[in-house]
Amino acid sequence: MWLLILAYLGGVLTIVSPCILPVLPFVFARTGQPFLRSGLPLLAGMALTFALVATLAAVGGGWVVQLNQYGRWLALIFVALFGLTLLLPHLAERLTRPLVAAGNCLSLAAGNDPRPRPGASLLIGVATGLLWAPCAGPILGLLLTGAALQGANITTTLLLLAYAAGAATSLALALLIGGKVFTLMKRSLGAGEWLRRGLGGAMLAGVAAIALGLDTGILAKLSTASTGGLEQALVGRLAGIGPSGSGAMMEQGAAMKASNQQASVLPVEGTLPALDGAVQWLNSPPLTAEALKGKVVLVDFWTYSCINCLRSLPYVKAWADKYRDQGLVVIGVHAPEFAFERDIDNVTRAMRKLGIDYPVAIDNDYRIWRAFNNQYWPAHYFADAQGRIRYHHFGEGKYAESERVIQQLLREAGATQVTAGLAEVSGQGVQQAPQMGAMRSPETYLGFERARHFVSTQALAPDRVATYTPPATLALNEWGLQGQWTIGAEHASLVAASGRIVYRFHARDLHLVLGPGADGKPVRFKVTIDGQAPGDAHGTDVAPDGSGRVTEQRLYQLVRQRGEVQDRTFSIEFLDPDVSAYAFTFG
Repeated sequence: MWLLILAYLGGVLTIVSPCILPVLPFVFARTGQPFLRSGLPLLAGMALTFALVATLAAVGGGWVVQLNQYGRWLALIFVALFGLTLLLPHLAERLTRPLVAAGNCLSLAAGNDPRPRPGASLLIGVATGLLWAPCAGPILGLLLTGAALQGANITTTLLLLAYAAGAATSLALALLIGGKVFTLMKRSLGAGEWLRRGLGGAMLAGVAAIALGLDTGILAKLSTASTGGLEQALVGRLAGIGPSGSGAMMEQGAAMKASNQQASVLPVEGTLPALDGAVQWLNSPPLTAEALKGKVVLVDFWTYSCINCLRSLPYVKAWADKYRDQGLVVIGVHAPEFAFERDIDNVTRAMRKLGIDYPVAIDNDYRIWRAFNNQYWPAHYFADAQGRIRYHHFGEGKYAESERVIQQLLREAGATQVTAGLAEVSGQGVQQAPQMGAMRSPETYLGFERARHFVSTQALAPDRVATYTPPATLALNEWGLQGQWTIGAEHASLVAASGRIVYRFHARDLHLVLGPGADGKPVRFKVTIDGQAPGDAHGTDVAPDGSGRVTEQRLYQLVRQRGEVQDRTFSIEFLDPDVSAYAFTFG
């Protein structure tokens, strides 16, 4: 019952999600017509089609995804024709003449018939539902992931219908309110024809946005109304599930699966893929899936500057040590995020400092990554002694469930002396667990390909030397540069000393991935918080007076607050040139 309420509330929140924007013109095209004969069939068609497509996507496999894409393009063509009939009635007559039946439906849907027919609106709703189906927020991701893990059942369909009903409720309210506004405009301005043409143009613009992928890309970046936090809060309060690091949406699905493990049944999720794509192996000769049969295998996808990977690493190391003699083989697959992480010397140095002694495959070409169809750092895959993947987990957290999976697979493999209890792990420094309840700042990239919330008195100039000046005040999660910088695809590089980066953040910890210039010469820096030396709020790579040095390419912890967490303004001034900054992360 709680999950049904959760799914319904998640659907209600869809109205303020950026991906719903291209759908709104199609809904508002029904304004001014009787709700029961026009608006309601439209929303019913949307909800039913959405629930059907989403259910198929959850359980049907890759062919359903392809079918949905074809249906999406057919829907785009249909709605584009509908938009043209609104915009150009004379063109509508010519377009619909060869197809009498379809033409009648389009003409009625366009509002040319003073007696709107429910069937026409239902048809438009079906098309719009196909367009809306890929609009998936965290709660819908939870439902689809849980459905895919648990299999097709009536509960899955009910949850998806509840989500669709919630979205239809919010859209119905918008339609009813919009209808009153449109009626007032028609009475006061006599703008019926103008409104009809405007809606037609808006629908065509929506079709273009969806066809170009703007509904899930640029719109999401431009939107200031994000439902992610609200939805995650609902998940945490109603379902007992919370985000944890990279791949939080998929972690919610994994948590649904973990809740079923009291019955000690782990489904077979697939076969352990080949491991022959590595460019080099560290701490071991090359390993193969075939040679690993008879062993329980944990594959950990990580990269050494990823804060989420670093925070989960103490648990992976503890499991490797605890269960090595009982039949567990831990394999780290190092898949680089930044260019400097492809340097094997950098990886070797990081492994030595982190105390990693189990085998690590250097996956610079992402061949192993693609073989697993992986998308997350960190990602943990657990395979049994027969070479079958029985469990996976994305992101941080749920360590107890993961260790119980290891214990269960070891027992299935015939181990009779599996160590009971759970490993006691306490991360130190950057590996300490995050304070999620106080963290309101997201991972932020400084390269132009993924930069968000950058503010400056000058426009961002990709791949060119430019002088930047940040504004006097920053809103939460805004950042800026001061001095001469070159902003490349994945990092910002200081050209001449001195230069500064400022960020308005809200979190206990602030980290920044940094690296010196090509000559490796250390770069001195000075950190301040709200204009003052950090004092006891300094990170592990900063002295209390704020001083520090960039000596290698890695993640640096610059702030760790000991007291109350609140909005603070961080500043790092580099006293020497030739430093590169990649990404902020928080904890």
